[in-house]
Amino acid sequence: MNYKIYSKNKASHFIDIECNIENIKIDEIELQLPAWRPGRYELQNFAKNIQLFEVFDEKGQKLQTSKISKDRWKIQTHGAKTITAKYNYYANLVNAGSSFVDENILYVNPVNLCIYAEGYINNPCTLELYKADNQEIAGLNDQHELENNRVSIAFNDFYHLADSPFIVSSNLKHDFYEVGKIKFNIWFEGNLSREYLGRIRTDFKKFTEEQIKLFGEFPEKEYHFITWILPVPYYHGVEHRSSTMQVLGPDSQDFDELYIDLLGLASHELFHTWNICKLRPAELLPYDYTKENYFPTCFVAEGVTTYYGDLMLYRSGVFDQKQYFKELEAYYKRHFDHADRASQSLVESSWDLWLDGYTQSIPDRKVSVYHKGAVAAQILDLHIQRISHKTRSIDNVMELMWQRFGKSENGTPLKGYTMQDYQDICEEVAEESLDWYFEKCILGTESLFDLLNEYLQDLDLQIVRSEEDLVKLEIIKNN
Repeated sequence: MNYKIYSKNKASHFIDIECNIENIKIDEIELQLPAWRPGRYELQNFAKNIQLFEVFDEKGQKLQTSKISKDRWKIQTHGAKTITAKYNYYANLVNAGSSFVDENILYVNPVNLCIYAEGYINNPCTLELYKADNQEIAGLNDQHELENNRVSIAFNDFYHLADSPFIVSSNLKHDFYEVGKIKFNIWFEGNLSREYLGRIRTDFKKFTEEQIKLFGEFPEKEYHFITWILPVPYYHGVEHRSSTMQVLGPDSQDFDELYIDLLGLASHELFHTWNICKLRPAELLPYDYTKENYFPTCFVAEGVTTYYGDLMLYRSGVFDQKQYFKELEAYYKRHFDHADRASQSLVESSWDLWLDGYTQSIPDRKVSVYHKGAVAAQILDLHIQRISHKTRSIDNVMELMWQRFGKSENGTPLKGYTMQDYQDICEEVAEESLDWYFEKCILGTESLFDLLNEYLQDLDLQIVRSEEDLVKLEIIKNN
């Protein structure tokens, strides 16, 4: 499959797409637009943004097209060996998982707007883009310059293309650093002074090195932090196999305050390069873009990552102790102040992400796989450290998970993990049964307030409730 993405009328906010499919040997072929995107486990029905959709053979003759579901088309090929789908997509929304176009910028998450042909999803594909002389392309590796300001990029398969967001703009600011042979690019769109790039580069390199030290390697040859700074309040990031797309704001905010958000988001998303982009639940291998992909372990994908995002900033020296404790208190409050009495367990809320995971639910129903998941991860970490006299930790759990279920050698396919696999490795590291932990913290619905406090004593910390029943974190004073 070969794609062209451009915009004939940027002011209209429509992006134009051409998808060329060759070597067709059947009389009917089905074309699918993804119904959701990795990193956000809810149906988003991107097809609602398509205005026009037509398909042509190699002679330019229009082919018969019928829609067989909300985002799937059946094409009668009439013997055509090559077909080209031509359609447009309304892109007037800016968040970390959307697409947008106007006179100044082309921002694309390909999973929003690139169709694929049934039976071709694993085939190599190419993307062709146009950029003006004063524009750069952020987010894409191995860009090959063509004539007339065109650029071509090759992808291993549709999954690779779908997971590769990019920005084409004349306003991009760029810097980079290297860890070993890996290049880490830092891209900013929006209102950010270049004077901050040196500070950002230094701190990003610190937490990157700390994360690589945990896993022992980085699974990509090049990486891109892409951040769009908006004039309005915003906080959103999405992980991808070799990049992250982040949207933050407002640009009028004091930079030091905005910077804390940037660091927290970037460290979290980088950790996902291992934990979910490669180290993935078995139920998500491969992604099925046509429907919900239910799985019970999002507390591992998001909760463990939330815990590590701030921990890595602290261990690398980017955060001091005061800032780290402030971040701990933030997710304690988000869980205990709002979901401590919820009727769902972490497993149930992982499953129900597809139902209402990203919207306000009825009272006391669901928990956050991010916030309660992080609390559960910290309890596991502190328990393993306590029983092993700090010779082992959750680091060893994630290292073993990576080696057995995330790491790919010599092109071997990824092997997804199950809930039982995760418990088995936790118990292997702990060298004891952890049935109590999984029953109470993962499968149970009772409050973790007292249990967390029991383990926080090892850090000379405690959480307390105010008269208003709100949680705050305190340092235990030594007598």
